[in-house]
Amino acid sequence: MTASEPPRSPSARGLPESVPGADRGRTDYAGAVYGSLLAASVIAASDVKGPHARLSIIVLLVVTGLVFWLAHVYAHVAGEREAGKTVSWQQARRIGRHEWSIVEAAVLPALAVLVSPWLGKADEAWLALGVAITQQVVWATLGARRAGASKQQIAVEAAVNLALGLLIVVAKVAVGH
Repeated sequence: MTASEPPRSPSARGLPESVPGADRGRTDYAGAVYGSLLAASVIAASDVKGPHARLSIIVLLVVTGLVFWLAHVYAHVAGEREAGKTVSWQQARRIGRHEWSIVEAAVLPALAVLVSPWLGKADEAWLALGVAITQQVVWATLGARRAGASKQQIAVEAAVNLALGLLIVVAKVAVGH
């Protein structure tokens, strides 16, 4: 697309109209925020112990991200079908690529778990949780900035996402994991 061309609609690019942000060929910040919150929740809820605890947390993060990604893709496809539209395999793949940031959001927390022994961290879950929450706030801030939000709106986005992350921390502490 050149600068003189109007932006193509999601349906012109083979994406259903219901895919948020599909008219922009950009990072799906909402998916990245959602995936980060999901990763933080998985870490907080896991109470993995034993000789392969790190590997178990990494597998939980990746598998959960993949399952939720598939669920999002399926929901878009099923939603279009219920609206009387058909979705081709090509469109389904585009939806999958659009939603992929949900899976990508598990990568940094999983890496934090992997490298935690070399950083001298006895409890890899807390490091990974901090990474997940930090990236959640960063993605929300970048998304707001990219959308043209005011500085005040960007600060609110950051604060809301930090509060959501801290709620997960409070839940983890309350449960005793």
